[in-house]
Amino acid sequence: MDAAHIRNFSIIAHIDHGKTTLSDRLLHRTGTVATRDMEEQLLDAMDLERERGITIKAHPVTMYYTAKNGEEYELNLIDTPGHVDFAYEVSRSLSACEGALLIVDAAQGVEAQTVANVHLAMKQNLTIIPVINKIDLPHANIPMAKQQLEDILAIPGESAILASAKEGIGIEDILEAIVHRMPAPKPTGVPSLQGLIFDSFFDTYKGVVILVRVTNGELKAGTQVKLLHSGKTVEVKEVGSFRPKPYVREKLTVGETGYFTANIKTPREVKVGDTITDPRQPAPELPGFQEIHPMVFSGIYPINTADYENLKVAIAKLQLNDSALTYMTESSAALGFGLRCGFLGLLHMEIVQERLRREFDMDIIATYPSVIYQVKMTDGRELQVDNPAFLPDVTYIEHIMEPMVKAFAICPNENIGDVMGLIKEKRGEISNTETLDTRRVMLTAKMPMNEILIDFHDRIKSITRGYGSMDYEPVGYEISDMVKLDMLVNGEVMDAFSCLVHREKAESRGRALAAKLKEVIPKQQFAIAIQAAIGGKIVARETVGAMHKDVTAKCYGGDISRKRKLLEKQKEGKKRMKMFGTVNIPQEAFIEVLKT
Repeated sequence: MDAAHIRNFSIIAHIDHGKTTLSDRLLHRTGTVATRDMEEQLLDAMDLERERGITIKAHPVTMYYTAKNGEEYELNLIDTPGHVDFAYEVSRSLSACEGALLIVDAAQGVEAQTVANVHLAMKQNLTIIPVINKIDLPHANIPMAKQQLEDILAIPGESAILASAKEGIGIEDILEAIVHRMPAPKPTGVPSLQGLIFDSFFDTYKGVVILVRVTNGELKAGTQVKLLHSGKTVEVKEVGSFRPKPYVREKLTVGETGYFTANIKTPREVKVGDTITDPRQPAPELPGFQEIHPMVFSGIYPINTADYENLKVAIAKLQLNDSALTYMTESSAALGFGLRCGFLGLLHMEIVQERLRREFDMDIIATYPSVIYQVKMTDGRELQVDNPAFLPDVTYIEHIMEPMVKAFAICPNENIGDVMGLIKEKRGEISNTETLDTRRVMLTAKMPMNEILIDFHDRIKSITRGYGSMDYEPVGYEISDMVKLDMLVNGEVMDAFSCLVHREKAESRGRALAAKLKEVIPKQQFAIAIQAAIGGKIVARETVGAMHKDVTAKCYGGDISRKRKLLEKQKEGKKRMKMFGTVNIPQEAFIEVLKT
């Protein structure tokens, strides 16, 4: 089809604002999916996506729509996730589009993730069409949603389309707006083939399937293409699009999105954001999107050590269709061999662990999540440390820098004091408070990344009774007073429990860990000291009492000195045992502590 009749767009929204329902409706209305094949969450293929009602992977789909002016248009939709952890999926989907539908829930209004996604779209200079969804709800407040669009996002309220994806209201208006308001793709004017790779996944039969948006020339089976970044030249075997299932096409021309396969066996050879071109007449590189950097690191170990090789294979397979996951091998004295994995955030980490359990039947245990710290050494070198075990000796460290994030928290007016208290508790500095409407306020704060890792999102939800939302973006590193907290059991350091914490919080965290270890470590013949230490200084201690063995049971009657003699002998034996005795902590104890 000629470029003038093609529209490439994506749908952006906060999580749970009806994005997936709207994409289902568009597929149904354009006849892409027959009524008998319709089901909820059509583009969400993973069980996890369906269960949790979230989108994890971006899904492209091609629709054909005959507009009211009688002309047929090709609409290429790239469905994007809404959760903050998957912002990289959104950024790369937007780089293949000219426009975006911005969905705002009529009852909830503009939320934190809406703001972040709109900024992403504006950076790419996309045409934004606002859609106010869920207008059929009894508590929908359309004037408020329009006002928020103007006040927070500077988008004219009257340009918004009123719709209800569930009831099928306004779907026709949305399709007409896509055709008439969004620009058609323009060729970049380069004489040869040029296209942007915006995703890839692995297929058992075809090898790596590359999703591409053609900006110049045409792509068809049998042509040679060069991947600029890797410098590899391959022959195209098959070209096609998704409706939503893949179907083969003769060729892809300017402005069209689809997929192609070639003899590529490993996804590592394909870099998302790379440019494809003609090897005889290479075109310049297209501006891709940002490189993905993992934010959260955690060790994943098999509960049964014999499963280590299986775990390695499982994670390698998982990485085939999740390019944001990184891993390398590591070993721990307590947990044996495992893998150190990098994730984009906590939800991403949770999803990966859940997929390992479900899709590969792996029994795994994860260590306490940590972030990457930058360590400046006294000799001028800079190290990046994501595992406390690799932190150099304190005497060689000049300072430690921790990653900071700019967090946006939206909460009802009555909860502002509690949310501010939570941000202060997490070592955050509030830089701005902005009144969004009569009911809600947006707080902007700068916070350390490791403080929002575990329970920050959950606590905002519980403080605001579910009405709060948060989003964050990385803003670089700052010098911080971080210390390494070690847990010692009977004088031996347990590396699985070591962590980097801020000096203010080290003592309370040490006490909590020591108390938990006291519960789970079984008693021995001698007393065991559990200590939390920063360097050589002990900041917390618990003692597991010795197992009581009644050595005087065989004495009946007679002189008290006989009992004393036996008790003294036992005392000596316990002292000697304490010097040589080792404490074997069962695997279950490690798992219990790491779970908390």
